[in-house]
Amino acid sequence: MPPPPPARRILGIDPGTRVTGWGVIETAGSRSRLVAFGVLRLRSEAMGARLKELGDGLREVIRTQSPGSIAVETQFFGKSAASALAVGMARGVALYVAAESGIEIFDYTPATVKKAVAGNGNASKEQVAAMVRVILGLAATPKPADATDAIAIALAHAHRGVLRTLAARAGG
Repeated sequence: MPPPPPARRILGIDPGTRVTGWGVIETAGSRSRLVAFGVLRLRSEAMGARLKELGDGLREVIRTQSPGSIAVETQFFGKSAASALAVGMARGVALYVAAESGIEIFDYTPATVKKAVAGNGNASKEQVAAMVRVILGLAATPKPADATDAIAIALAHAHRGVLRTLAARAGG
């Protein structure tokens, strides 16, 4: 019998300019467990100061959690051009900090995350949150929702790895 696969630590990030969610899971084979999660509440009024807070906060999460890979949600649209631009700036900071750390970065669309976690690319936030709880065997859904979203992003990356491993074993 082959040895069990080594555990991988994945940091999921759901970027925002007021609240950025993060979640860390460890996965070995098809099993995942929740390690830590939280949100960075950005309090400054000026956008530049908020983005600096975000960068500093993400650096601290990376330093304390030591992920082996980082998964970030992509954003294709927003409620308005201004909100899409703001989220894009937060995402840019997240990508910069991840690249600065030297850790491999992966991008996932919201539909890809929903499909990987809930089996449906059009699943509601509530359905995704319920599946995060079920997949990780948690007694309650992690709160706040931004953290739950980040955990789902990490799970989407973990599922991608499982599918790659199964394809390799099948010779595909």
